[in-house]
Amino acid sequence: MVASEQASRDALWRMTNAYQVSQAIHVAASLGIADHLRDGPKSVEELAAATGSHGPSLYRLLRALASVGIFVEDDRRFDLTPLAEYLRSDMPGSVRAWATMVGRPYAWSTWSSLGSSIATGEPAFPALHGMSAWDYRAAHPEESAIFDTAMNSLATTAAGAVVGSYDFSGVGVLADIGGGQGELLAGILASNPTMRGILFDQPHVVAGAAPTLERAGVADRCEVVGGSFFEGVPRGADAYLLKSVIHDWDDPPAVEILRQCRTAIGDIGKLLLVEYLVRPGNEPDPLKFRDLMMLVMVGGRERTAEDFRRLYTEAGFRLMEVIPTAPYHVIVGVPA
Repeated sequence: MVASEQASRDALWRMTNAYQVSQAIHVAASLGIADHLRDGPKSVEELAAATGSHGPSLYRLLRALASVGIFVEDDRRFDLTPLAEYLRSDMPGSVRAWATMVGRPYAWSTWSSLGSSIATGEPAFPALHGMSAWDYRAAHPEESAIFDTAMNSLATTAAGAVVGSYDFSGVGVLADIGGGQGELLAGILASNPTMRGILFDQPHVVAGAAPTLERAGVADRCEVVGGSFFEGVPRGADAYLLKSVIHDWDDPPAVEILRQCRTAIGDIGKLLLVEYLVRPGNEPDPLKFRDLMMLVMVGGRERTAEDFRRLYTEAGFRLMEVIPTAPYHVIVGVPA
């Protein structure tokens, strides 16, 4: 086998076994290893005692992760690397909450049925678990809490990007639809002291919003409303913001959500979707694999700018502009 053929084979081999790295990262994140190394290197025995782990097995985990640049070993003592820093819970842009969530058994096992989703076009999750992913998390509070923490982490990152890229000066009242526990809305309100907010999500989700809003000092400017965006959204806002909501749904329910916003907006106001955009052609894009995750988990999809233009038209909006915020885009629409 010539060198180029060997390199191609080895690259494919690494891709095929990439699930092993992903799950190892998940376990390290769940144990909080990077947080325990925040102040400097520790022996594997110290880490095992701190995390309640089996020492020899923990060593095998950390040795494997060190081999791919996550942690570094020196005579059975481990320390952080630039990659491992992002597994710290206090690191801006931390990946810890996401790594903890995506490796949970209920989510991890769903990927084993990717072939079924490709064959049918339907999410695999309901067939495996007897209910939708939303209902599953509602019925399992511990999983809901892990999911909410991951979403809050992403929203914190998005808040800085959105505030820095979009001019909210003309918005007196902003409604965050499907806004979780308010991390994104809190960040926007904190940067716009005359703005008022409406946080809208399922009742069991917004029930946990108070600490976030109070910590940001915006609780007195934010109304919290529980409900379903398929049944209606609060009226009275100048702009309606939805971050990472539409990607959870296939086209028909996505259009219905947008139509509910269209009804609430009336003939004035703006629609602001904060979403990733799929890159064209063969360009490398991790979002193309996240699109598969949306398929197997909830039947959703990641979209291109033209996909969003079509959804806007069907829902009664006109797409005005797409503002890159890295890594998200703000997709601005107005009533047609």
